[in-house]
Amino acid sequence: MISQNELLKLIPNALDETNLPLPGRQSGKVRDWYDLPGGQRVMVTTDRLSAFDRVLARVPYKGQVLNQLSAWWFEQTQDIIPNHIVSLPDPNVSIVKTATPILVEVIVRGYITGVTSTALWYRYSLGEREIYGYTFPDGLQKNSALPEPIITPTTKGGQTGHDERLTCAEVVEKGLLDKHTWDQVQNAALAVFKRGQELALKAGLILVDTKYEFGIASDGSLVLIDEVHTPDSSRFWKSDSYEARFATGKDPENFDKEFVRIAYANKGYRGDGEVPSMPEDLWVSASERYITIYELLTSKMFNAGDYPVEQRINKNLKKAGVIK
Repeated sequence: MISQNELLKLIPNALDETNLPLPGRQSGKVRDWYDLPGGQRVMVTTDRLSAFDRVLARVPYKGQVLNQLSAWWFEQTQDIIPNHIVSLPDPNVSIVKTATPILVEVIVRGYITGVTSTALWYRYSLGEREIYGYTFPDGLQKNSALPEPIITPTTKGGQTGHDERLTCAEVVEKGLLDKHTWDQVQNAALAVFKRGQELALKAGLILVDTKYEFGIASDGSLVLIDEVHTPDSSRFWKSDSYEARFATGKDPENFDKEFVRIAYANKGYRGDGEVPSMPEDLWVSASERYITIYELLTSKMFNAGDYPVEQRINKNLKKAGVIK
């Protein structure tokens, strides 16, 4: 494991953004991308950390973990559904096939938990029993496993700029997808989630819930895109302490980026107003957690890429012939 002192020194040099000698850079919360000829795209995963729909910090090696961990999961699930990965010329970079994203975020939940407005437990705790088109019985406990994982879709952004809840039936009724494609998406999502839970459990983790992104490739086929089962897109709990904590009414030990949200929430911040400053120790802890999750899930040692990151990316993309 990289020492805390080394991680502390790297915080100012964590990758915030890229300016590669390629045209048409676009950026999301965490990734920068550049379209290439021939229906391909350069996807760069930066060290930006977002929560509450805001970019809060840069965390050393976070981008490398997300990029390489997603690539590992794509490999573990390619027998279930094709994905957009072509190659990884750099620890922070994926060359992918371009695909048209579907207009639905596919969230799969294996447990009833969560405190945000779209979370199952939050809606249930308000007295709702018909949630996302599913009927839930009285008497459920927070953080308990559902009989079977369920899909709770949302729109992307919606009219309000925020994700809006949907039922599975509404995806087709509202014309977001045709029935055949939506059936494909649901079957793939549940199968990938099942595979994720199985592999996570072997690593001592519970895959609680996750978000998947799907796209339509140039040949019209459905593909899995973006990221898979990362600490950003998924909720993980430690499996060895789950039963004992559940029995005593304690929340499970989270092992994703939830502890960052909790740190901000404890300061009264939930996304509105000025972002409070946080001690650098938080970002060192975040970096350590991302690296540990990578090693637990993949059973591989994390080989840290050289910093500064963009200089390394340029070198590797030239070697791959992407940059002249």
